[in-house]
Amino acid sequence: MAGQVIAIGTDIIECTRIAGMMEKHGETFLERVFTAGEIAYSRDKKMAYQHFAGRWAAKEAVLKTLGTGWAQGVEWTDVEVVRSPAGVPSIRLHGQAAEFARQLGISEVLISISHTKEYAVAFATAVG
Repeated sequence: MAGQVIAIGTDIIECTRIAGMMEKHGETFLERVFTAGEIAYSRDKKMAYQHFAGRWAAKEAVLKTLGTGWAQGVEWTDVEVVRSPAGVPSIRLHGQAAEFARQLGISEVLISISHTKEYAVAFATAVG
């Protein structure tokens, strides 16, 4: 990593909130918020709702680094959590989120995600 810190963002969410959305809205919710890769990864886990909650928190934290929130044409799936073969999470930006990052001089967004049975938290650092 080279460059300077441009912005930081953090988010925390109750895992039961995501579990409730999954139960109430099913595939419609998952496909609106998560990419196919995120769905495949999280659905495969024993406590899938915790992994989905972690990705939700990561998306929120990343959008805080961009200063846009979920407005100005940014879609949930414009922010994607991917994992290296070693299991390290990273962020891949698409669409309008990628364009905002470019305009801000952000070359990479680093992410840390953690969850328990009750909460998921993420911390994002945008560097340029």
